[in-house]
Amino acid sequence: MQTELKTALGPDDPDDGDEGRRQRGIAIAVMEHNRIRPDRFGYKVPSQSGKGTYLVNLEYGPYCTCPDFEERSRPCKHVYAVQALIRRDERLAGPSPPPVAVRMPQTPWQQYNAAQVNEGDLFARLLRNLCDTIEQPPCSGPGRRPMPLGDMMYGLGLKVYSTLSTRRAMSVMGAAAAAGRMSCEPSYSTPIRYFGRSEVTPLLRELIQRSALPLRDIEVDFAQDSSGFASTAYNRWFDHKWSKTYGSKKAVKWAKVHLMCGVQTNIVTVADATASQSADSPFMPDFVRVTAEHFHVRDVSGDMAYSSRRNLHAVADVGGTAYIPFKTGSVAVQKGTGPGRRDALWEQMYHLFTLNEAEFNRHYHKRSNVETVFHMIKAKFGDKIRAKTDTAMVNEALVKVLCHNVCVLIGAMYSLGITPVFDDLPDEAADADSAA
Repeated sequence: MQTELKTALGPDDPDDGDEGRRQRGIAIAVMEHNRIRPDRFGYKVPSQSGKGTYLVNLEYGPYCTCPDFEERSRPCKHVYAVQALIRRDERLAGPSPPPVAVRMPQTPWQQYNAAQVNEGDLFARLLRNLCDTIEQPPCSGPGRRPMPLGDMMYGLGLKVYSTLSTRRAMSVMGAAAAAGRMSCEPSYSTPIRYFGRSEVTPLLRELIQRSALPLRDIEVDFAQDSSGFASTAYNRWFDHKWSKTYGSKKAVKWAKVHLMCGVQTNIVTVADATASQSADSPFMPDFVRVTAEHFHVRDVSGDMAYSSRRNLHAVADVGGTAYIPFKTGSVAVQKGTGPGRRDALWEQMYHLFTLNEAEFNRHYHKRSNVETVFHMIKAKFGDKIRAKTDTAMVNEALVKVLCHNVCVLIGAMYSLGITPVFDDLPDEAADADSAA
């Protein structure tokens, strides 16, 4: 026992393998149990040379800040000491009580069934109310007056909701015109032309944001991601240099949808789309800013593609916290002493991610809801788009998101008892109108 104590306290321990380190760790736990203190990042173990303490974390690794662990990347005597101390405390506390069965709340099938049964009629009414908020642009010059812009946005929504082609969806628009929800039945070519107009894109983005406003008092945590919607069109090119047959190649065209959603109701607060590959990270600052204009932002989660200092600060600027995992090779502090090398927010989230993984994941795994949103959209309205041109592909993809929001509101009417109203402007807009 004397040799064990001497080895445990000595600053120059011989390298006697893992078993020797385990024995020395047990000796440290016996002698230093009053000085081994829990910390929010793990446990603080006093150095046997009397120079400070080492930080031990068992949830991530395990990990220790001592030179032995940094050199070998294997458990050191301090890790074994903490493990022995935890086992001792568990024995003193006695056997743990049996787990208590938790009864999960039953699915509100009555409300769900009612929402599904009445969705068709409610969708037509809510979408009409939403499109009535669109201001009709003034007409100038001679010629036939175009259909009201609200009617065309309503028709595009009916077409996508029906999952029919434009020609076959004319019966749906004809029924809407007969019911008085459209001024007249349009020609089958009119919706096709409107899908291809670039001025429709910002209008659809605005409608998506407005359709989320009835839930602005419910959602506080948000998640962001992107997904692709394939088209039936192809890009073709000739490969004269590497192809053995000197033939043509083709690749399917697709639209990439970026969106931010609430994790409670799966409502989309802001969305955008591109007709080609686009990076995910640059979209987050604007999405956070737009969401924060109408929602209280508490947590924002995203996958590793959004890992950047700019995104962390964009969420912090609106009073929230971004839970984004760090990429492999990321460090808390960049090497060097130049300006911009130290970032307190980056360091704080890096240490939370590496040293308190359970707490980080408790917030981060809310991101799974954005995957659910894309599944809901693709399962209900299809994972493909019929449009051929780039602008029409973007607009059709955004209409799918708009239809998803209306369906979410219908479910919230039965499950939360809300009454969606779209003409109540936010406080800033209402103040501006009153001042004018």
